Amino acid sequence: MTGIIFSIIAGMAMSIQGVMNTRLSEKIGLYESNVFVQGTAFLLSLAAVWILGKGNFSAISGVNKLYLLGGVLGLVITITVMLGIKDLSPTVSISIILISQLIVAACIDAFGLMGTEKVPFGWSKYLGSALMIGGVLLFKLK
Repeated sequence: MTGIIFSIIAGMAMSIQGVMNTRLSEKIGLYESNVFVQGTAFLLSLAAVWILGKGNFSAISGVNKLYLLGGVLGLVITITVMLGIKDLSPTVSISIILISQLIVAACIDAFGLMGTEKVPFGWSKYLGSALMIGGVLLFKLK
């Protein structure tokens, strides 16, 4: 149950943050707002590590180097969410983002990428993906 609650909170936060970041970028600039957003997250992350951290930074040398690109993806995510919301609307942009996330996550599961357990991509996932894409197209109808 906690996984469901955390996932709901994450989805809500991502949608709200995307709109907030887009509005901030309209006032101060796209890359300037990204620096502010990522900088704030960095400072809060430092505080969280200081107060709650129980890990070991020295173990980073044993991590697959590919996994170190998560920060790069953070930059890509923040900027592309702002651009998507600016050019579309929050509803359409976030819908497309969610569909993209689900399809990529299903591919990661289906192929067992990055150490995940393989989960078959059956007909129900194809149908679900098609229904979600159809839903976005319905949202776009005027």
